[in-house]
Amino acid sequence: MKKIIATLLLLTAPAQAQVSSTAAPVANSSGSVTNQAVQVVPSKTFTSVINGVSCQGATLTINPFLSSTTGWSDPYERYYNEPVYDTLDLVGAFDPEGNPVPDGRPDNPGNILFHKPVRTGQKTNFSINGGITAQISIPLDRSHIRTCRAAAEKQVQLMEASLADKRLNYEIARLRNCADLMKEGVMFHPKSPYSKICADVVLVNPPGVLPPHTHSIPTSSKTVETSDAAKQTQQGSSSQASP
Repeated sequence: MKKIIATLLLLTAPAQAQVSSTAAPVANSSGSVTNQAVQVVPSKTFTSVINGVSCQGATLTINPFLSSTTGWSDPYERYYNEPVYDTLDLVGAFDPEGNPVPDGRPDNPGNILFHKPVRTGQKTNFSINGGITAQISIPLDRSHIRTCRAAAEKQVQLMEASLADKRLNYEIARLRNCADLMKEGVMFHPKSPYSKICADVVLVNPPGVLPPHTHSIPTSSKTVETSDAAKQTQQGSSSQASP
């Protein structure tokens, strides 16, 4: 406890300052500094949604920026007039012989001889700064991303199979309708833009069905004589039967 009290007394004791009569010149300077900062705000990662399955991946965001700064002084003064005072010192004291001599003080204090123009150095400051900021976002749960991608690939395969099934139904319906129209003798005009719909449809004979056809029967001389005798016999019988 005594040590703590002694420490507090030492800390609260008045400090003794040493006073020196030595002149210490002090120089003061003033200026302005402009600090510019670019803030990188985390953005939302890109998400791919496939038939209800959403997956996120690594994202690289590049943001170019361009900033400018303008500074000026108001009111603007290019020059100002600085008074030049009369520092002539010829009289004010006397030497041992009684002649006037300078006494170290101006003879006409406050007397302005003329005004000297002094440049202020004021100017308009303008700066342009540009650059590019880059940000990379990487998901940490890699197993979840892999599972999501596998599910998305399965969804793509299902959609491709569904599209192929619809394509098959469309082609079969087109084939059937074109064949029925061909059987009925109805077709698009060759110059019609819709003639391409049935251009690749070919109408053929169904299996097991004979198409309409004709055959030529060969004849010989004996066959002709027999057929002539039969015709004469038929004609004779018919004449006897008639009254």
